[in-house]
Amino acid sequence: MTETVPRVGITDDAAGLLADLVERHGPVMFHQSGGCCDGSSPMCYQRGEFRVGAADVLLGELPGQTPFWMSADQYEYWRHTYLTVDVVPGRGSGFSLEAPEGVRFLIRSRLLTDAEYEVCEANPPRTGAQITEN
Repeated sequence: MTETVPRVGITDDAAGLLADLVERHGPVMFHQSGGCCDGSSPMCYQRGEFRVGAADVLLGELPGQTPFWMSADQYEYWRHTYLTVDVVPGRGSGFSLEAPEGVRFLIRSRLLTDAEYEVCEANPPRTGAQITEN
């Protein structure tokens, strides 16, 4: 059996909002592009509304079978971190499903331990090119 270390998680508050969004919109996904402004926040889309690129990296799955994707360039900067999706008051992007709720998703991070990093590097995440259904 291959040892794995999760790369992404979610706070209870964000998980509650995610469940509400899934109930209203059906299956969703997250994508973190790493671009400026709103691109630096995780964006929540209805599944199928955002086309994942071949180089995008699947960091993990959140509750509700919600995939969390990250652009390859952004992943190179964050590959040594564990990411936690959280939610805070404020206005995010008009493209992300939580925007009308008066809140926005954001990322909190911590460095992986040396042991976690070794496991993660030995088991790299899959990319959009390796997965047929996003």
